Amino acid sequence: MSQWSDGYVTVNGIQIHYHRTGGEKPPVVLAHGITDNGLCWSRLARALEEDYDLILVDARGHGLSDKPEQGYSREDHAADLAGLIQALELDRPAIIGHSMGAASAAVCAARYPDVVGCLVLEDPPWRMPDAPADQDPQERAAQWREEILKRQQLSKEEIIAQGQTQNPTWSEEEFDAWAEAKLQVSPNVLEFVGQDGLPWVETVKAIRCPTLLVIADPERGAIVTPELARQAAELNPAVEVAHILGAGHNIRREQFDSFLLAVRDFLAQHVGSQG
Repeated sequence: MSQWSDGYVTVNGIQIHYHRTGGEKPPVVLAHGITDNGLCWSRLARALEEDYDLILVDARGHGLSDKPEQGYSREDHAADLAGLIQALELDRPAIIGHSMGAASAAVCAARYPDVVGCLVLEDPPWRMPDAPADQDPQERAAQWREEILKRQQLSKEEIIAQGQTQNPTWSEEEFDAWAEAKLQVSPNVLEFVGQDGLPWVETVKAIRCPTLLVIADPERGAIVTPELARQAAELNPAVEVAHILGAGHNIRREQFDSFLLAVRDFLAQHVGSQG
């Protein structure tokens, strides 16, 4: 990471921070999940930086980006991604997004089709319309806010230890950025969670670029079901599905090699590389 740069762009009236691996290579924007930060993509970025110019974005309210009191809808995050792509003059980059970042990337591609080249969506928070809600979204957001504030009373080392206990299958290199992100995040970001459902059907229909939907095992905590993934692929021929076994919601953290292989193959097909 010693040669990575970092910087800020002003988009939609706020400062968005990013790290960048650099080089004259095809650009790939990385959009993290809620309460993470851009550096939570470091392991994947290190694996891909020989062939691609990775831009690891801190979403608003996260990392070193500005933390406004409100404005955390998927549309706000999507507009930030489009604004960053335009500010950095990236030529139709790929976007790889996880969870919140995947939902935001999908909306970005649907609303700003001229700025996105292709998508990789790692378990976006999409549910079937008839799926019973585990918990009221507002109630869940309030509970999560308390957890964030409680965790921010801990030291980084204590948060790392907590993460290692909760996620024993993750690589050791995941925890430093993950813990730092938990200290940086604003509870205001939970406005995203408080939204009642995600209208993914209309979003999927509107996507015009090649899209890889990466799913895992709902019994391990993954959100997207095989049924939903099949429906998404039926709704839009641009969507293909990769089902990675043995993982939950954090697919790349739990089955990194399989995730990397799927991403490499997809990017090589739709972006190309300098390798």
